Amino acid sequence: MATKQRLNVLVVDRDEGSNIEIKDFLTEEGYQAHIVTEPSEVISEIKQGRFQLVLLDVSPMETGGVELLQQIRNVDSDVCVVAMTGLASVEGAVTSLKSQAFDYLQKPLEMEELRTVVQAAIREKGLLVDLETRLNQVVGGRLRELRTAAGLTLKQTANRTGLSVSLISQIELGKSAASMSTLHKLATALQVKMTYFFETCDRPSGQDDLLLRDPLGEEGDLRSISLDDA
Repeated sequence: MATKQRLNVLVVDRDEGSNIEIKDFLTEEGYQAHIVTEPSEVISEIKQGRFQLVLLDVSPMETGGVELLQQIRNVDSDVCVVAMTGLASVEGAVTSLKSQAFDYLQKPLEMEELRTVVQAAIREKGLLVDLETRLNQVVGGRLRELRTAAGLTLKQTANRTGLSVSLISQIELGKSAASMSTLHKLATALQVKMTYFFETCDRPSGQDDLLLRDPLGEEGDLRSISLDDA
């Protein structure tokens, strides 16, 4: 059976009382919660790719408001964001939803309402995935990030590695698992260590190894390979 990861939630709010209440609730629900009170720290946290859900206070003069939500969208168009505010307004709701907020909640939060919204986000956005799928997504994202930063097209990368454009594209989209041999070719061509592809991978507690497709094994066979071996 595939291992399910725990939902990682980033809570962005300067209200200490609210933070404690939300974190306690999320922990009781079986989720992992990380609190950030300074807006300047949010984007760096988002870029790490560790969080599937963000609870963001968009109240004016608090955490940067809707502007911070728009900044989040500039660096990650996929992460699910639930906006919350102590000063709810039609304008604020419309602006938040235009910036692809999943929902817009008024503070103080009702925990039952938050539970309903989080469960809806998990269901509709597919936030909880098996470990192998999550690994493929992280590796693909890191590959795409590295390739674009180097100014390389898919075809140029294919020429450097001897891999097909189709395979590289599928890996970047997280739709195909890269073998150790493939990762080695990509790492060599892009001049990074193989461990670079796993730097943002958040492993569940007790999961010491990553699952990689072993090019020497049977098709579809997955073997546990330590990062130290990569």
